Amino acid sequence: MKRILLLTLTLMMMLSTSISFAQTDADNFYKSNSAKIEKVSFPNQYKMQVAGNLFLPKDMKEGETYPAIIVGHPMGAVKEQSANLYATKMAERGFVTLSIDLSFWGGSDGEPRNAVLPELYAESFSAAVDFLGTRPFINREHIGVIGICGSGSFAISAAKIDPRLKAVATVSMYNMGAANRNGLNHALTLEQRKQIIAEAAEQRYVEFLGGETKYTSGTVHELTEQSTLIEREFYEFYRTSRGEFTPEGTDPLTTTHPTFSSNVKFMNFYPFADIETISPRPMLFITGENAHSREFSEDAYKRAAEPKELYIVPGAGHVDLYDRVSLIPFDKLEAFFKEYLKQ
Repeated sequence: MKRILLLTLTLMMMLSTSISFAQTDADNFYKSNSAKIEKVSFPNQYKMQVAGNLFLPKDMKEGETYPAIIVGHPMGAVKEQSANLYATKMAERGFVTLSIDLSFWGGSDGEPRNAVLPELYAESFSAAVDFLGTRPFINREHIGVIGICGSGSFAISAAKIDPRLKAVATVSMYNMGAANRNGLNHALTLEQRKQIIAEAAEQRYVEFLGGETKYTSGTVHELTEQSTLIEREFYEFYRTSRGEFTPEGTDPLTTTHPTFSSNVKFMNFYPFADIETISPRPMLFITGENAHSREFSEDAYKRAAEPKELYIVPGAGHVDLYDRVSLIPFDKLEAFFKEYLKQ
């Protein structure tokens, strides 16, 4: 018991230190003077509009073509949370970048809002390639992707069937299929999984008859003495000025929360199956040393074929790599894409 108590206190102290430090180096809403931003939208293959922000380096020269990087936001987030930061920083380093809202989220089409459909999430990345690859200033043979959190698994899913994505990097990746089937560290039992599936199926009757939509998971809206370390970690980003963002026309009480009846779609999502077929296109898996999601990056790395790299950020947790600019390895990302998206 003493050992457990000591471990708990140690983890709480580590989290407290992380949150305190994050107040000084977290910069989710970073703005740059060396990149031009354009709001864009484009159709996916199913004629649904995907919303994005296009970042153009200000030193671009007319008549030349440039490599491009698509950036996908964490699951339940929108492009204004983490994705814009990464897109801005990489645009400062000479890449044309495009942050996108996944379908059903932010400014992108899709009803009901916050619905889960992994195949359509992956399609958002391919639609982004369609858009970028038809711009006159883009070299369509040099388009890469950065997927943050859940978008890491969606980007991998897209890359398996879209060879136009020439280089894939993930950051703090969640395998949204495994996370929902098994829980973190395989803590969810088969019986618990079946209960969730059964309850979601019953909820479909409610919503089919016009009843109230039910939401699940996401980030808690208040902390209590019983709040877990992971809940506190997400709360500090999504429910404070550090990263809180409510898209126009949406309810702050539903931000980050998928619909319960659709969330079971993740149970059928296996993004790492056949991941080795992405080779010889390169893959970079970035995760924090202390990230609760580290298991997913390690699993993907183990399954992937060469060329591949697992990059562990010392001292970093999962959410730290959303916006803590002193921890995010932008130099590593720059080197990776400059090597594999050569002009």
